[in-house]
Amino acid sequence: MTHLRQPIAWFAVVAMLIFGAGVYAGWKAFAPRTTPQTNINAQTILTALHDRGFLVTQTYVFDTPITIERSTGSAFKDFFLGQTIEARGTMEVNMGIDLAQVKEENIAIDASAGTITITLPGATLFNTTLVGPVELKNRQGLLKRLLDSEDGYNDALSALSAAAEKMALKPELIQRADDRAREDVRRLLQYVTRGDVVEVKTE
Repeated sequence: MTHLRQPIAWFAVVAMLIFGAGVYAGWKAFAPRTTPQTNINAQTILTALHDRGFLVTQTYVFDTPITIERSTGSAFKDFFLGQTIEARGTMEVNMGIDLAQVKEENIAIDASAGTITITLPGATLFNTTLVGPVELKNRQGLLKRLLDSEDGYNDALSALSAAAEKMALKPELIQRADDRAREDVRRLLQYVTRGDVVEVKTE
């Protein structure tokens, strides 16, 4: 009986060792891997922002008619030399933040509190483009029509662009672009910083 217990005891010990080795190997294989914490500093944040360049945060579309009056001040002279251009076209205006303008002094990092504060420049115009055709009427005096073959398209397009940009620069529309910029930059930096509380302001 004693001879029988010895092999059983050895078998139990070997089985426990094999089981323990298996548990350890499984833990090593499936244990969550810790990633080294990235040291977040102002330069890391600047690189992330500057890589984005100009961040378009709002797109506005305007369809506003314009009139260009060119008068000599005399009804008689205007009959020969006057001009009236009437035009209508759909203009798209893109606004946003130039992230390349963010500087190191615009970034405040409080490591002990785990907070990062970024101050962005205010929203500005990025570009203005014509969407679709321009409806154009060009009424010219008799002599002007003979001496000047320009149909007024370029002048009309310039005036339509200026009118659209003036509309886009209304305070409430600039505010929308600023609000969206803060949201977008906060989302971007929360991904970069991984855990810190990010506060974004605009000048």
